[in-house]
Amino acid sequence: MTRCGRINKLFGTGGGLRLTLYETFPEGFDPETTALVVEIDGLEVPLYCEKFEYVGASGASVTFADMDTERRAEELVGKEFSIELEEEERDEDEFYLEDLVGFRVTVLEMGTERTFAGELTDYIDSEINPLFELDIEGREVLVPAVDEMIGGIDFEAETIKFILPEGLID
Repeated sequence: MTRCGRINKLFGTGGGLRLTLYETFPEGFDPETTALVVEIDGLEVPLYCEKFEYVGASGASVTFADMDTERRAEELVGKEFSIELEEEERDEDEFYLEDLVGFRVTVLEMGTERTFAGELTDYIDSEINPLFELDIEGREVLVPAVDEMIGGIDFEAETIKFILPEGLID
């Protein structure tokens, strides 16, 4: 599921709503076959569009089936919605850090001539400090998963190059 927008306010009569569409909203969205999914009381609820019209570059007005009164539609105001995207609908440049697990690794240590080889064996997802776990010459090494330490990624060859500060490998 990909967060694609937010339900902003009531619009018109009969349960109409105004939406803000995020950049992740799919270009080829088909309101007749695809539901917008909203979390209500901890449950993912699919909402099917009876009417969907784009308003400007990043907005839309919508009426959902079974949301035919202002009172029912008002329950949705302020909620974000998601859409389940098919694999081919994703941006080709989009990837997740977990996708790098299994890549071969080359590590260059800044300030020295030392290089190391190994494999990226795990991605540890943490809001505070996400980490890559590398197997370097038989040792487990944890490296912060930040752009500044990644020198390059080759998706075809499944390799990643890290440029790390001196001493991090030790």
